Amino acid sequence: MKKLLILLFSLFLFSSSSVFADDISDFEIEGISIGESLLDYMTEDEILKEIERTKDRYHWLKEPYKYAELYLFNNIQKYDSLSFFVINNTKSEYITNKNDENEKYTILSIYGMIKTKNFDSCIVKRDEIATEFSKMFPNADKRQTTFKHTADPSGKSIVDAVYFDFDSGDGIEVSCSDYEETYRIEGNWSDLLIVAIKSEEVRSWMRNY
Repeated sequence: MKKLLILLFSLFLFSSSSVFADDISDFEIEGISIGESLLDYMTEDEILKEIERTKDRYHWLKEPYKYAELYLFNNIQKYDSLSFFVINNTKSEYITNKNDENEKYTILSIYGMIKTKNFDSCIVKRDEIATEFSKMFPNADKRQTTFKHTADPSGKSIVDAVYFDFDSGDGIEVSCSDYEETYRIEGNWSDLLIVAIKSEEVRSWMRNY
């Protein structure tokens, strides 16, 4: 049975606290896991509209349109929003299998996001979650880092993240973002507590800027 990653306001609950894992293949956020088709959760029209809406979201990357990030705001229980990364099939050069409609929208990474108003309290919750992950993934390479958010040209927005890296290159992230006020207002952003399951290919793409 898949083990649920369920984020509540102050506790991070799991189906079994005694489970140890070496990869991310059996985990879900809001009942959704990597490898599923996004068509199970959104129509193709909704997917294409989201790809168009967010097409410039990663403009600073060397291949900004290779993947697309799509957001889901409805029918979510524990998070304020979810986002998914899929191959951007509006760019034909990235379509891997034109004969398989489901393959076009395979979920490669999942982000669960909760809006926060206080960065310090977000860090407290982040650390609680990271402690539980440390127990669940004793063989993963754990690291913590704070860096400037690459989307903000002012360099004043930061992310404080804990990563769990697996031998496969896949990973889990739990982080807090703290956007500079002007940038947050202009972009209609919110400071966030994020729990993410990320495939190796999307992680590599994001590092290439």
